[in-house]
Amino acid sequence: MMRTKASRHVFALAAALCLAGLSPVAAWAQDQAAQPPQVAAPAPAASAAAAPVSASVPAPTPPLAAGQSKVIPTSFDLRKAVEYGLANNPTMVSARAQLMGSEYAKNAAMADFLPTATASYGVTSYDRQPKNGGVNTGDQTLWSSQLNLHQPVFTGFRLLSTYQKAKLTKEQNEAKLTQTELTLISSIQTYYLSHLKAKMDVKSAEDSVERLESQLKVTQAFYEVGLKPKLDVLQAQVDLATSQQTLLTSRNSLDTTRAKLNSLLNLPLEAPVEYVGELAFSPFSLNLNDCLTEAYKNRPDILIGVKSVAMAEKDQTIAGSSFYPEVSADYNMYKKGDSPDMQSSKYLSNQGRDYWTVGANASWTFFQWGSTYNTYKSGGETVNKMRADLENTKLGAGFEVKQYLLSQREAADRIGVARKSVETARESYRMALARYQAQVGTNTDLLTAQASVSSSEAQLSQALADYETAISNLYVAMGEKNPPLDIR
Repeated sequence: MMRTKASRHVFALAAALCLAGLSPVAAWAQDQAAQPPQVAAPAPAASAAAAPVSASVPAPTPPLAAGQSKVIPTSFDLRKAVEYGLANNPTMVSARAQLMGSEYAKNAAMADFLPTATASYGVTSYDRQPKNGGVNTGDQTLWSSQLNLHQPVFTGFRLLSTYQKAKLTKEQNEAKLTQTELTLISSIQTYYLSHLKAKMDVKSAEDSVERLESQLKVTQAFYEVGLKPKLDVLQAQVDLATSQQTLLTSRNSLDTTRAKLNSLLNLPLEAPVEYVGELAFSPFSLNLNDCLTEAYKNRPDILIGVKSVAMAEKDQTIAGSSFYPEVSADYNMYKKGDSPDMQSSKYLSNQGRDYWTVGANASWTFFQWGSTYNTYKSGGETVNKMRADLENTKLGAGFEVKQYLLSQREAADRIGVARKSVETARESYRMALARYQAQVGTNTDLLTAQASVSSSEAQLSQALADYETAISNLYVAMGEKNPPLDIR
């Protein structure tokens, strides 16, 4: 009879474990079969855009051995600077750590489906010897131990939803890592282009100072032989001083942008790194619909919004789990005795000293004065909020694409005008210089022509920098990583 009862208990426990095992298996199957959600664009679908430029992100630089110094590169082009920054910038280290933490959290949520084991060990001492009718009936000091295996069978979908939320959190952090990469790429490219512009400005200012110094010498010579008044010499000196101040400002801007790039690449601020390259113009071929299609498909902030909505829905499901009863199964093993090793007892039989139990438990908190209901409804409103935020993110994404597309078109038009202006200004200066040297032109005409050359060169460098910066921002707005800033 005892063997029959024990067999029934074992079969009951096995059935409970099998039922409970369905939850992790179903979650695993859903994890394997899950596909990334498709983001619907609010704008009409357009023709397929060209394939995005793929950019492999280098692995983080391994830690240095004790006493080993970090090798600092001596020069970077734009691609190498971006790749080096992605591998070494602390913000990337932070984002990768957050992603790794969410992987551990997902594994922890998966483990909650499985049975837990709890062991306890203790001693109980009574104030007097247990007796019945003057006869000792029990141990005054009783040592006991217990091993419990607890398996949740049904928790109102709480465990499943918690695991699914942890999985969504990991996917969201993957999108956040991509967003961090795009933000860093944008910062590095922006300051890199500013550095190249500063180089052009320094070259232009140096040429201006050289022209004005030569002009001052000519004017001084004319003054010394009585061909020009002292006023012309003073005007040339003032213009030279102004140009020298512009040169100092340009050199300071060059040093500042270099220091900022060093900080973005996690290099020493004073590292003598040379950032090579030059500003250039290459036409951009994608239209607005192509850019919007890429943005709605690739932007990580939109994917983050999609995951936020799904996570809010899981939170609501977790809140609603209290509407259901909870079922669990337990298996317990007990051992008792009158000594710490619990090998014997004068008053306990073998069955009373060493035995096990198996059982199932169900509990249901069916009334909480509306607490569960209101928590569930609050979760529903959070879902609505997340959906509205997602739509707002899509609208903002569309505006950014349009804004930067217009900015690059404006800068492209300015480049054409500025190039013509530079050519005209240089020719005007050449003619003014020849007239001045031939004593048929005035010093004012020559200084004006010189100022026009400097101004037109500054406008050209600014237009080129604005154009490539707008292109960089446009690729980021489309969610595309483009370290070398290849324009298509």
